[in-house]
Formats: sequence, C-alpha cells, structure tokens
Amino acid sequence: MIGRLNHVAIAVPDLEAASAQYRDILGANVRPPQDEPDHGVTVVFIELPNTKIELLHPLGENSPIAAFLAKNPSGGMHHICYEVDDILAARDKLVRNGARVLGGGEPKIGAHGKPVLFLHPKDFNGTLIELEQV
Repeated sequence: MIGRLNHVAIAVPDLEAASAQYRDILGANVRPPQDEPDHGVTVVFIELPNTKIELLHPLGENSPIAAFLAKNPSGGMHHICYEVDDILAARDKLVRNGARVLGGGEPKIGAHGKPVLFLHPKDFNGTLIELEQV
C-alpha cells in the first residue's frame, strides 16, 4: 500500500539556523520557507537526490509543533511521510485493520498541495506517520 518515502520531518526551534546548517554545512538545496496556516507550521524543504527533509517550525501559538518543541526544546524527528496512490482507499484499509487516523479521518491539503492524513504514533511503534496521495 505505501509507496516511496516522501520526506522525514524534523521540528526545529530556529528555522533560519536549521536551514543555514543544511545549506552551508551540509551543502543541501534548501527551499524558501512557506507558511502552512491550515497545519499551524512554517516549513522548509531540503531537497535530496532520493527524498526530502522537511523542517517544521510553529506558526502561531496553537501550532502542534509548539507543543512538540515544549517537550523537546532542541527539536527532533516529528514524522515520516509515505506516498500512497489513493489516500481514501489507504485510510479505509488502515481503519479496517485497527489503525487510528488523526484529525477526524478526512484528508487535508498538505505542503505539496496534495491530500494528506496522519496516523496515530501509538499504532506505529511510536512514530507519527503522514500519508500523502501522489
């Protein structure tokens, strides 16, 4: 059901510093920041030859990333994102098999302009999983 790894998301307390680290120290292609108000985050994508890294920073005080950073002030891995061909079929299969879909189970439009869903980390070995329709 899942396809290729789309990205690994890392919550960061300082978006500029993290972007500079990837650009200047690691030599990566760093995209400009983009606000995602529906998700309460500002994101920066780091483009790698085989996938992406998504840097996440809170956008507003109600951001889920603000809560994550309160528990992890240095930042850390937030989620991994896998591609799926049909997000509704994937959701339905997951729910039939006992997985919990966060946020009421309806896809939202993600940072790439495509439908996304998040799966409860307790159902997947402590890892928050995002599914993105391709």
